[in-house]
Amino acid sequence: MQHILYLHGFLSSPKSVKAQATKAYLKQHHPDVTLHTPELSNYPSKVEAQLLSLIEATPALQNGDLRLIGSSMGGYLSTFLLEKFGGKAVLINPAVRPYELLQSFIGSHQNPYSGEQFDIVDSDMDVIKALEATSIKDASKYRVMLQTNDETLDYRLAEEKYVNSHLVIEQGGDHSFVGYEDHLPAIAEFLLK
Repeated sequence: MQHILYLHGFLSSPKSVKAQATKAYLKQHHPDVTLHTPELSNYPSKVEAQLLSLIEATPALQNGDLRLIGSSMGGYLSTFLLEKFGGKAVLINPAVRPYELLQSFIGSHQNPYSGEQFDIVDSDMDVIKALEATSIKDASKYRVMLQTNDETLDYRLAEEKYVNSHLVIEQGGDHSFVGYEDHLPAIAEFLLK
């Protein structure tokens, strides 16, 4: 039995289109794979402890061979976990320096999936920055999927950070990664081989 950990982005959820498409694809084509899709806290100060607790509570995720799919902020968090524990990751339009981007998000928000009201505060930027993997030990452990018309993140930052990884750069698209479902066979092949 193999396990994959799917990490959603900021203001997203395990109910997102990509998370649900991943779940459906694996159920149909790889029924022996368990997909973990935790609902990450909207509070950055709680996310690291949440992820470490999940790994600690799930023996199958502790063998130094994590399999991760991370979208946007989930890509940033996946990089943190992979560099800490080892394994392989597929990153979809990953955030590279979210502590800069989220400066403009300081204030009150509502998660569109859960309806939870929460605040992003100045000190959250330090919490997020502390999770930054400043170097990549083994670029071959990453498959990074980028679309050039991402309206939220500058894809070139990820292209630069993961330059020696397996890069899939598509012209056009958007932050949601248009056509994600078409990439699921390649994602599964990369993570499961």
